[in-house]
Amino acid sequence: MHNECMVALQIRDVPEDVRNALAAEARARGQSLQAYLLELVKTQARRLRNGAILDGFGGRSDGTRSLPGESAADLADERGQRESERSRRESRGDAA
Repeated sequence: MHNECMVALQIRDVPEDVRNALAAEARARGQSLQAYLLELVKTQARRLRNGAILDGFGGRSDGTRSLPGESAADLADERGQRESERSRRESRGDAA
């Protein structure tokens, strides 16, 4: 059993077409409008918390920031260097 304090939310001036669309979606999911809206609110709250966590990683100076595609290029460079080193060892007769 949870000892949480529950609050009520009220949204005023909801256009009828918006209310109807939400009610139709709730029906399609087999939920009441109340249950469907509560699910939406909880999902949004989770996303906000996740966003706050991700924002906490912004501004890191540990070298982890990269632009799209840079990681793939970095991996390709590393693999190329490793392959070059392996080829040099093999040509010298060193064990791999």
